[in-house]
Amino acid sequence: MSEAVATSQQGLVEKYQPYPEYDDSGIEWLGRIPVHWKLATLKHECVFSGGGTPTKDNLAYWGGNIPWISPKDMKSQIVTDSIDKITAVAVAESSTKLVPEGALLMVVRSGILQRTIPVAINTVPVTLNQDMKALRFKSKDKACFFLYYIQGLESQLLLEWCKQGATVESIEHELLANARYPLPPNDELKAINQFLDYETARIDRLITQQLRLIELLKEKRQAVISHAVTKGLNPNAPMIDSGVEWLGQVPAHWVVRRLKHTAEIHSGIPKGKDLSGKDTITVPMLRVANVQDGYLNLDNVHEIEIEPHELVRYSLRAGDVLMNEGGDNDKLGRGAVWPGQIIPCIHQNHVFAIRVNNIEPEWLSWLTSSSYAKYYFYSVSKQSTNLASISSSNVKETPLVLPPKNERVEIMRYLDEKIAKLSGIESQAALQIELLQERRTALISAAVTGKIDLRGWTQPAEEAAV
Repeated sequence: MSEAVATSQQGLVEKYQPYPEYDDSGIEWLGRIPVHWKLATLKHECVFSGGGTPTKDNLAYWGGNIPWISPKDMKSQIVTDSIDKITAVAVAESSTKLVPEGALLMVVRSGILQRTIPVAINTVPVTLNQDMKALRFKSKDKACFFLYYIQGLESQLLLEWCKQGATVESIEHELLANARYPLPPNDELKAINQFLDYETARIDRLITQQLRLIELLKEKRQAVISHAVTKGLNPNAPMIDSGVEWLGQVPAHWVVRRLKHTAEIHSGIPKGKDLSGKDTITVPMLRVANVQDGYLNLDNVHEIEIEPHELVRYSLRAGDVLMNEGGDNDKLGRGAVWPGQIIPCIHQNHVFAIRVNNIEPEWLSWLTSSSYAKYYFYSVSKQSTNLASISSSNVKETPLVLPPKNERVEIMRYLDEKIAKLSGIESQAALQIELLQERRTALISAAVTGKIDLRGWTQPAEEAAV
C-alpha cells in the first residue's frame, strides 16, 4: 500500500470510527481484523473455471452473439459485452465454456499485471479466453466483496499472487486458490458492498468530470494552436486562398511553402543490424515513445550499439525537430524540438530529424501540432490495423504556413503563454484524478479489511430518493 493511500486510510478511520475489538489476522501485511470476522480461503468460497480460444480456422465458431471475454474487454467492473463474439457451436466444441452471470472475472495472464489486476462481474452469460479466469461464489454479494478486496489491496496482491521469474506476467493459480482473506458476516458484507457501491460511484463521477475537462482542454489547445498558426492574431488582416484545400484562407501577406524548401529530413538508424565481430559503441537512442505532441518524454531513453562511424550520421543536433514516422494514428507526425539535453544521442528510423533553415524550429513544431498538419499527415499515410506510417517523401511535401519573422515571434510568444495556462489547468485536473483514485483505493481498503465499522450505514436520503 502506498504512503498516500495509507495516510488517506488513516483519515477515513477517524471519520467513520473503527470496530470496538480487533484480533491479529496472522497475515503480516494484513494486520488486525475485526474479532468476529473470519479468515476465508478462496478455494473454499468459490469455484474456478478457465477459458480457451476456439480455432480461428473454423468460421462457424466466430461472429455469433456470445461474448468472448479477453483482457482487452476488462475496462470496467461490470461486463456486459465483448469485442469478439463466438457461436453456440464454438461453446459446444471448443475448450471455452459458458460462465453464468454473476461470476467474478479476473485477468490472470497479461502484461497489465505489472501494475493492476483487472476484475469485473458479468451480468450476462459469457465465455473466456485462456488469459482469464472466472470465480463463481455462492452469492453475488461475496463476488462483489472479493472484487472490492482486490481493488483495495491490488499492489500487495500482485506481490502475493504473481508468478516469479515468468517471461509473461501471470497469476499463479495455487497462490490464488490458497489465498486467505478477511470475510465479514453476510449482513456486514452486504452493508460494505452497498457503502462501496455508493461511495465509489460518487468518486468515479468526479473522475469522469475531470477526464472530460482534460479532453476539452486538449480540444481547446488544438483549436488555439490551429487558429494562431493559420490565421494569425490580427482578425482584420486581409485573407487569400492558400491553395491548399483543407487549409483554406490565410493572411494575404503570408507565404505557403513546402517543407522540402525550408528543411532537410534525416532518417534514423534501423534496429536489429547484425554487428557480430564488429567494433561498436553504446549510445542513447530516441524512440517513438520519447516523442510526444509538443514535448519530449525522456524518462526512459534506450541505448543501442552502433559502429563508431555511424555516430556522425545519426547524431541529433540541438534545434532538430523530431517527428514520428508512425505508430498509432495519434502518434503520426507528432513532434517536438530537440534541445540537446543528451550528448551524443541518435534517433531510430521511426523518428525523423528535421533541420530547418530560415525559420525557427519552434515554429515548425507548432505547425505539426495544428489540425491542418495532422490532417495532411493522416491523408497521405499508409494505413493498417490501428497503425499508420508516413514516408519521408510525403513529409517533404508538407505545406508550411510562414508569416513574416516578426509575426512568427509574436504568435509563438502568444502560444507559449496561452498553452502554458491550459497546461496548468490540465495538470491540476490530472492531480485531482490522482488524489481521487488514491481516496478510492484507501476507502475500499479500509472497508474490506475492517478498518472502519460500517454496520448500520445507510445511503443518504437525498441520494436514495434519486
